[in-house]
Amino acid sequence: MPIPIVGDTVTEVPGDARPRLGQFVRMRPDRATGGHVLLGPETVVVLNPTGHAVLALCDGGRTVDEIVAALVAGHEGADEATVAGQVRDYLGRLADRNLVTLGGAGR
Repeated sequence: MPIPIVGDTVTEVPGDARPRLGQFVRMRPDRATGGHVLLGPETVVVLNPTGHAVLALCDGGRTVDEIVAALVAGHEGADEATVAGQVRDYLGRLADRNLVTLGGAGR
């Protein structure tokens, strides 16, 4: 699962966080690529299928641990620890850019 957003600082994402898209951020289909994009104020992020799969589960109701479990269940042979680390890193990078908020018991 490549991480399309690069930066030095990554917000720590606990397993009990309940991520959702940030205020004024929307995920939309992109006709040009047939994929999806994340649209924020003065920001466009082209999502790969994995990024879309992660963000589609970020509804503010599911915890990060539940999102990881759903992704692992949908991909036979996926290592849960690896997926968890990558999902947390990805969400942390999006949170650093205010594209995702991390609500939940730890926040």
